[in-house]
Amino acid sequence: MNVYDSERIAAILKNMGYKAADDVRDADLILFNTCHIREKAAEKLFSDLGRIEIIKNERAERGLETIIGVVGCVVQAENEQIAKRAPYVNFATGPLTYYRIPEILQRIANEKNICIIDTDFPAESKFDHLPQNDHTGGCAYLAIQEGCNNFCTYCIVPYTRGVETSRPIEDILHEARNLVNNGVLEINLLGQNVNSFHGEDKNGREQNLAYLLNKMAEIEGLQRLRYTTSYPADMNDELIKCHHDIEKLMPYLHLPLQSGSDKILKAMNRRHTSGQYLEIVEKLKEANPNIGMSSDFIVGFPGETDADFQATMDMVQKVNFIQAFSFKYSRRAGTPAAVYPNQVEEKVKKERLEILQNELFSRQLNFNKGCVGKIMPILFESKGRKKGEIFGRSPYMQTVIVKSGTENINRIKNVKITSGGMNALCGEL
Repeated sequence: MNVYDSERIAAILKNMGYKAADDVRDADLILFNTCHIREKAAEKLFSDLGRIEIIKNERAERGLETIIGVVGCVVQAENEQIAKRAPYVNFATGPLTYYRIPEILQRIANEKNICIIDTDFPAESKFDHLPQNDHTGGCAYLAIQEGCNNFCTYCIVPYTRGVETSRPIEDILHEARNLVNNGVLEINLLGQNVNSFHGEDKNGREQNLAYLLNKMAEIEGLQRLRYTTSYPADMNDELIKCHHDIEKLMPYLHLPLQSGSDKILKAMNRRHTSGQYLEIVEKLKEANPNIGMSSDFIVGFPGETDADFQATMDMVQKVNFIQAFSFKYSRRAGTPAAVYPNQVEEKVKKERLEILQNELFSRQLNFNKGCVGKIMPILFESKGRKKGEIFGRSPYMQTVIVKSGTENINRIKNVKITSGGMNALCGEL
């Protein structure tokens, strides 16, 4: 979602006459788009702002003005801290109001030496104000839903992104067709809770994600479909059926579990049990036996015992995830879990994370090695790190590197996989 928002902000600025600077020292306007999911991301922002302040002062000595702006979820949660710790920031606006940037920049031009903080939740959807998505390239993000109503006790998203809002279906299809006309072959539908999508069709009737996926699949020229991130309790049978019926829908699903312990899932206010999660996975594999599952895990949630952690390890074994993201529990001010008793010691969290990641990484490596010898359709995205190489994504979101000229970028080519490592596959056309 942050990548999508950054692209929309860039489009807004382009419409205002701005162009991207090659070096931050040459930039008249420097923007930070922020995430507040983990404490480390917020602290990194203030560290980066400190470095940019030095550049701003150096430019001022040369008579050059530099506007610094911060947008995104950190602003929504810590606007007072931004004003206090980084008073040289010119403006800060939340993730739902970045479409107001032109108005904000005009105010700064007219009223020198002001700092504008805009964290109001707007009555209207931000999607109503965004410029046309003119993204070019093989794959693109398309946001269809914003916000979350689940209020997991560890998560700050409902407080920074607001309640769930879904875009009208015709707006989404119009943007998708425009992307395909620009050469996009793969579209990844985005939302904080994407499978709770309930957008209105042209007749004003609410429709779900399964309906939208079927409509997207009808777009001529679109070759691949994905959606992320999903909530287990919203994986209904109609959506699961899409993984059987829609050939364009990639055989890969990111479905966050967070914990294998029902006690911890309840404390997290997750609306599913470990057993229900396994039932969903079983249905998905019946719909498409080739599907690969990815997930998110949090270790060291308040009250997590050794038995609770072992339940998570058991789930990893039962589902056999091909990829996963795992983190130590991070206390977020304003969330219920931040003040829960029985906070787990940092040392214990670190030990458990290492055990979990060793198991997850081992399974990811085994899956990647199991791809050796297979022929896979790869959508190439960009040049590789080494000269004469390009890289792309497999249907399972693996990075695949081949020796090739740039003429194959933004194309789907069959590749025979010759080797598989932890983070990437190598192959030949």
